[in-house]
Amino acid sequence: MLHENLKAFPENFLWGAASAAYQVEGAWDVDGKGVSNWDKFVRIPGKTFKGTNGDVAVDHYHRYKEDIALMAEMGMKTYRFSVAWARIFPNGSGEVNEKGLAFYNDLIDELLEHNIEPILTIYHWDLPQALQDKYGGWESREIVEDFRNYCITLYKAYGDRVKYWVSLNEQNIFTRLGYQTAMHPPGVKDDKLFYQVNHHASLANAVAIKEFRTYVPDGKIGPSFAYSPAYAATSKPEDILAAENAEELSNHWWMDVYAWGEYPKASWEYLERKGLAPQVEKGDFALLKEGKPDFMGVNYYQTTTFEKNPLDGVTMEGTFNTTGKKGTMEDTGIPGLFKTITNENLERTNWDWNIDPQGLRIGLRRITNRYGLPILISENGLGEYDKVEEDGTIQDGYRIEYIRTHLKAVQEAITDGVEMIGYCVWSFTDLLSWLNGFQKRYGFVYVNQHEEGEHDLRRIKKKSFYWYKEVIESNGENL
Repeated sequence: MLHENLKAFPENFLWGAASAAYQVEGAWDVDGKGVSNWDKFVRIPGKTFKGTNGDVAVDHYHRYKEDIALMAEMGMKTYRFSVAWARIFPNGSGEVNEKGLAFYNDLIDELLEHNIEPILTIYHWDLPQALQDKYGGWESREIVEDFRNYCITLYKAYGDRVKYWVSLNEQNIFTRLGYQTAMHPPGVKDDKLFYQVNHHASLANAVAIKEFRTYVPDGKIGPSFAYSPAYAATSKPEDILAAENAEELSNHWWMDVYAWGEYPKASWEYLERKGLAPQVEKGDFALLKEGKPDFMGVNYYQTTTFEKNPLDGVTMEGTFNTTGKKGTMEDTGIPGLFKTITNENLERTNWDWNIDPQGLRIGLRRITNRYGLPILISENGLGEYDKVEEDGTIQDGYRIEYIRTHLKAVQEAITDGVEMIGYCVWSFTDLLSWLNGFQKRYGFVYVNQHEEGEHDLRRIKKKSFYWYKEVIESNGENL
């Protein structure tokens, strides 16, 4: 659809930015916090860029007031952050760490004092290592009960002030990279276990939403899904089928469960034939159906293009670009289902991520048409090299262009009829980019933190900071 005029962004649209506890907080062993799976994993040689870790990150734990003051200066309407499970329960369950509860209590109050709506993410990948050691973490159904207890603790502590909640962040990513590619903790490659782990995570997500209805009846909750809409490489029917396979197994496999409590039929049949389908117990599907969210959280960075993959074709064993050396990403696939292929119609970042604003609009429409749920864009942003100029400025016009074109796509989707709650840029400050260290920068605010040497963690506003400030002030009229 080509529109002559675009609808305005809703008056109550939540303009914001996002972060994750492990990537910003630091203070990894401070005030009673327990060890997380990431605290342990990053110490394995060769796992992260130049051995970077989140021990200090950007020290948001000690500098949150400074960071929130910058958010208020920008005029941000919302800030999405995550709670570190091991900061609340150092052993994953058992005794509550009151100092951990107090930190997020103070953070929430500081946000509200500056008229910034908190969006609390319950789980953003940092599992208490004690639960991994005790029963294999997500590999065991035991985690569902421990997660329930953790959620209820947060609901009781913060539900009076926090009205928007994200249950699980990118379940598709932490399960796949943890159990299919071994790139994330616990570093396992086991397809059968991957699907079982994912089923347990889906049950935990449903339990979180079910309990939420009791403890925060006036709030809104949903998962954040890392959505990469699938394109067919050509109009050949076999490529279109490959893209359908990918959309179903890589996207609907999660979103259908969130919205309907059901797995897609063709994918389930395929996994059963392969002996990979998860073991489901009595009552599981009834529970999954009770976990219907209030919105679909979408973390969007790129689309993926697919072509036919023969039965003896490429597998998931491809190089993933974590160095920022453009052109080092390799195609992957599942034999007999699909393989990825470079889309020559799109520009790519230095980390080989496709830049595709229209893909966001396409994805938003697909979710709306399939599930009929409101959508919160819980992440969207550009990771790139940023340089501090001699005059102390950071001229990140490329980031402005990226966000501007994606926001235009959101406005086009709104005009198409998509119901949007808000838009959270990843991220507010620079942060530790998991496997990519500090060189891959996302923030509106530059943080003087690097892979090597001592750095003062000074905050510097980038050009994009001032641009986004104007966007918010005009409610999106000045894109």
